[in-house]
Amino acid sequence: MTFPFTRRLGWLLVGCLLAGPALAQTPAKPRPASATPPTDAAGRYRAAKAQLDQGKYAAALAQLEPLAQPTARFNRGADAAYLSAVAAAKLKQWPEAEQLLNLLRTEYPTYANMPDALFLQGQASFEQEDFDTALKTLTLLPPDKLVAEREAMKAAYLPRIKDRNTWLRNLRRYPDDATLARAYADRLIFGGAYTDADRPQLDELIAKFNLDRNRYTPRPRAVKKSSYNVAVLLPFELSDPSWQTQRKNQFVTDLYAGLRLAQDSLQRAGRPLQVYAYDTGADTLTLKQVLALPELAGMDMLIGPVYKSGARLLARYAREHQIVCVNPLSQDGDLVVDNPWHYLFAPSAATQGRVAAQFAANSFGLARPAILLNEDGYDDTAFAEAYKETYEKLGGKFSAVRRFNADVDAEVTAAFAGLDLAGASHLMVASDNRHTGPVAMAALRATAAGSPRPPLVCPSAWLEHPRLDLGQLSGNVYFIQSKYFDETAPGFRRFRQLYLQGQHLPPSVFASQGFELLLYFGNALFQYGPAFQAGLASTPPLPGAIFEGQSYTGGAHDNQVVPLVKLNGLDLQVLR
Repeated sequence: MTFPFTRRLGWLLVGCLLAGPALAQTPAKPRPASATPPTDAAGRYRAAKAQLDQGKYAAALAQLEPLAQPTARFNRGADAAYLSAVAAAKLKQWPEAEQLLNLLRTEYPTYANMPDALFLQGQASFEQEDFDTALKTLTLLPPDKLVAEREAMKAAYLPRIKDRNTWLRNLRRYPDDATLARAYADRLIFGGAYTDADRPQLDELIAKFNLDRNRYTPRPRAVKKSSYNVAVLLPFELSDPSWQTQRKNQFVTDLYAGLRLAQDSLQRAGRPLQVYAYDTGADTLTLKQVLALPELAGMDMLIGPVYKSGARLLARYAREHQIVCVNPLSQDGDLVVDNPWHYLFAPSAATQGRVAAQFAANSFGLARPAILLNEDGYDDTAFAEAYKETYEKLGGKFSAVRRFNADVDAEVTAAFAGLDLAGASHLMVASDNRHTGPVAMAALRATAAGSPRPPLVCPSAWLEHPRLDLGQLSGNVYFIQSKYFDETAPGFRRFRQLYLQGQHLPPSVFASQGFELLLYFGNALFQYGPAFQAGLASTPPLPGAIFEGQSYTGGAHDNQVVPLVKLNGLDLQVLR
């Protein structure tokens, strides 16, 4: 995950502190005859700074780290230590960044930029979930240095604390830390951790830090009811009846039609839901007006919206009002991080990457290195990062990892050039762009005669590519198909029949998603009540009425069921 504050930190450290004047000059030390010549060391240092500015963090780290060692006798060793830690942080190599900062503090204790070093070390500890050390490190900062930045960092990372004892221990150590107190109060009220036994401590925090008592008054845990109210917030754009808008929004209409059909199915099963539709329009202004409606706070569940900017607004509203919200379409796992009131109906891109890596390791083995290529879009990058991390944790290695802009033909071609396909355990291509599939297939066909072609893992969108026939996609090709369903299964045939009766059109995949979403989460309401997080966390994976299934086991907030399929003749066969 790319944490918002990390990006801010990157600007602060690299954008400001690499400018030159802010970097401290460490006094020169006597240089033995065997040390690196000063002109060469200075040149390497300047080159490394330029690489850091250009985002070439691995190259910068390789140049700077040796210069940071005391044995190098480099007169800017302290700067080299700090900047190498910045490079390591940019690479998310947090243990190495922490070691370099420890080196800086030990060997160069008078470093003029020590507040910035302590600030970065606090982040390194937070990233490794060493919360005690992180808070202790931040207390070493001078009281007048990086005050707003340090509080923002704590506010960003403290919600990651899951262990109650860690919270209580740090509250005892830092009884006057307002940011820590507010984060704990948020955890109790909005994180679902509150019990009646917490009331005295919560009252004490409210009084001591002047917190808003209305905000921190827990909503009564709703008991099971005979019926529930569900708000659906979607961009119907009813104010614009033009055919262009209606056509663009057909997926929204289909999604809602599926939700309504699920409502009917639940009603027939003796589980009545009232569904209230709200038109959020195409901008956040309209959504904000909807969120200001008093009746929304009394809903038992929220569904929507479909655009990312609105999704973040609704996620925050759900947390503040303690109402479960389900996003129907998004694959952005960042939306549900540290928000126990927000779920994704779909598997996140990162979950798909993790599951695909586990499948590849089990199916193709780890004896030979893999090849990972991914498009530079947000979801593809999240997928690739999770894939790489999981595969390496399982013991796998990569002979090539490349990212490319799929809209630039030259970049796509270059990504597939010079790969050792014959020696690879498999080729993973994370891109559903129309340019990528044909280039990948051409590269596989060009494998030297007599050499084995590696298995290919790719998105299921390639099955719909007009330039790729089923003959090319058969054999040793595996597809990640998070929306897989069997059209011959009784569940889908019954759904299709009911949908045709009501809509006089066959259901789209969006209608299927709406139906499955409300059927699953509607049943959860009746089984566990509106605060059903603990219930879902302990529920084993369940088969879907249409799709392969839903699973939020272990506290996951995105669906953990990710089918991988391959062609068997003209049919898709589920492998996982």
